[in-house]
Amino acid sequence: MTTTHPVPDVITHEETPTVPPFAVVPGAQVKRVLQGREKAVVDVVEAAYRLHGAGHSVNPPSSFLRLPDRPTARIIALPASLGGEYDVDGLKWISSFPTNVAAGIPRASAVLILNDHTTGYPLACLESSIISAARTAASAASAADRLSRGRPRPTRLGFVGAGLIARYIHTYLEGTGWFFDAIGVHDVDTGSAAGFRMYLEQSGAVDRVTVHRSAEELVRNSDLIVFATVADRPHVGDPSWFRHNPVVLHVSLRDLDPQVLLSATNIVDDVDHCLRAATSPHLTEQLTGSRNFVHGTLDDVLTDRVTVPADRPVVFSPFGLGVLDLAVGKYVYDEVARAGELHVVDDFFHELRRHG
Repeated sequence: MTTTHPVPDVITHEETPTVPPFAVVPGAQVKRVLQGREKAVVDVVEAAYRLHGAGHSVNPPSSFLRLPDRPTARIIALPASLGGEYDVDGLKWISSFPTNVAAGIPRASAVLILNDHTTGYPLACLESSIISAARTAASAASAADRLSRGRPRPTRLGFVGAGLIARYIHTYLEGTGWFFDAIGVHDVDTGSAAGFRMYLEQSGAVDRVTVHRSAEELVRNSDLIVFATVADRPHVGDPSWFRHNPVVLHVSLRDLDPQVLLSATNIVDDVDHCLRAATSPHLTEQLTGSRNFVHGTLDDVLTDRVTVPADRPVVFSPFGLGVLDLAVGKYVYDEVARAGELHVVDDFFHELRRHG
């Protein structure tokens, strides 16, 4: 049985610890909180990056559960702890089953567990595919803005990969004030490309949407390029495609050959996290034996420790940090609690006396 409760009392470190009520926040509530608040979510994500960069976080490596009987599938655990104004611990548990797409259901599904900072008790389980997509899109929108400064503002947007993440990134770009003269789309699945084109046209964001026959054609005709594919190895290898010095949001991490990265300015979200798990930056490190090709993190750019030159391509490769999920998840939880709409599961923690 679940009941709707108002916001619980805040536990301070000086008070006697008590077990928090446990709430379930379904996807409909998550979507209601986040919809139309793209600028606010970007602010949340940038604040989380700054806290992480300042050392106010714990973000261990993600754990990948591989499934031998389903080689294309994986389930990933992202544990994290974030201090500052968030002061929360937790875990995102996200699965990627590409074969779902053929069945007409999304590839990814996820939940996020938030733990009370004082007692360690879980205080909420949130549907997290929306949170995950939103934090990814907010990170991309932040990078697009910050990495475009000091060069002509991109006017031609291109998407390689036309799934849910591409849609969210477009929403976050539009919601944070971007306007484009033209948008290009390329996907190896022609049905996905056609569906995304229809979505873009119906959104009314731009007059001209072009479905490109190849990734090369799209790259050469775009100033801001989003890679949001399910590629597990590089398929774009010619640095000359990027000779016009675009801003590249390499969200899917495994599309670009090391030679492309070596010809560009490279910004990541976290160096240690990004250079692992056979990502394109990891392959580049293995090829060169060095991390010198990485120029800094997005936090370095946010805090002006790194300036991005305008005379070469710039590639943002975000591994995806669990602290971002915590920050956006805590934002959602607080907004639902503030509205008095938490669905608390009564008596979820039952054994609360040590000796019965």
